[in-house]
Amino acid sequence: MTRRILLDTNLIIAPPSGGFASLADEMAISAITVAELEYGAMTESDPLEAHQRAQRLRAAVGTMQVLPFGRDTARGYGLLAAILHAAGRNPRPRRLDLQIAATAVQHGLDLATRNPDDFVHLERALTVIPVKD
Repeated sequence: MTRRILLDTNLIIAPPSGGFASLADEMAISAITVAELEYGAMTESDPLEAHQRAQRLRAAVGTMQVLPFGRDTARGYGLLAAILHAAGRNPRPRRLDLQIAATAVQHGLDLATRNPDDFVHLERALTVIPVKD
């Protein structure tokens, strides 16, 4: 069976030591991740780091499917935010994480991340794959 995942932004910034193929057969990123990477590349003051960030962005966009954040995904975001709110967590500081999670849910993908704690309480709606290396 083919394992399909959505990569969290932190994995594009620091790929796993075994490469992305060690995580799944098919990978995609969210348009939200592209936005985060664009922001990071445009606001970095160190020219070398800015260049490296821009390279990571081009590589990700050039080799992976970029999934949109549209109306149906926005509905999913509302649901995930409501789940966090009901669990006593404030969804506002986690808006981008929740938008990425909603993209994964909308497209029937698991979410691979270095920060699984960002997605606590969403287990009924989302499968999170922790990446530790």
